[in-house]
Amino acid sequence: MRVLRRLFPAIIALAALAGTVQAQHYVNVDGKGVALKGYDPVAYFTDNRPVKGKPAFAASHNGATYHFSSAEHQAMFEADPEKYAPQFGGFCAFAVSKGSVAPIDPAAFQIYDGHLLLQNSSYVLKLFNKDKEGNYKAAVANWPKIEASKGR
Repeated sequence: MRVLRRLFPAIIALAALAGTVQAQHYVNVDGKGVALKGYDPVAYFTDNRPVKGKPAFAASHNGATYHFSSAEHQAMFEADPEKYAPQFGGFCAFAVSKGSVAPIDPAAFQIYDGHLLLQNSSYVLKLFNKDKEGNYKAAVANWPKIEASKGR
């Protein structure tokens, strides 16, 4: 009983530490770990178009490296990465709404509900927008399961 009393604080500390371990994120990256095919995530919000980033302006978030077109965009991202990082790990939002993942075309994008959504193609973007609210809600519901299984 005495041993158990001595071990109890250590057990509590380990349990607390286990609770602080961050979940691994599932992010659409290339072989070098770069997200968005090297496009600047902030530019989608500020310029309303895809702009190729430069490796000289880079930041990491959730296991992915993002490139930016300027130091200003890099600083904006670093100040609030959750605002600018693409939703659903940068995978096609329509595919996620259907319970799977698919690659993206950086030109097939939209800002919806304050989030950057990417699609596989301009055609898929049109399909998504036929029921934007329903597809978005389905993607939000599906993403935790997809991320937990790492897309398998």
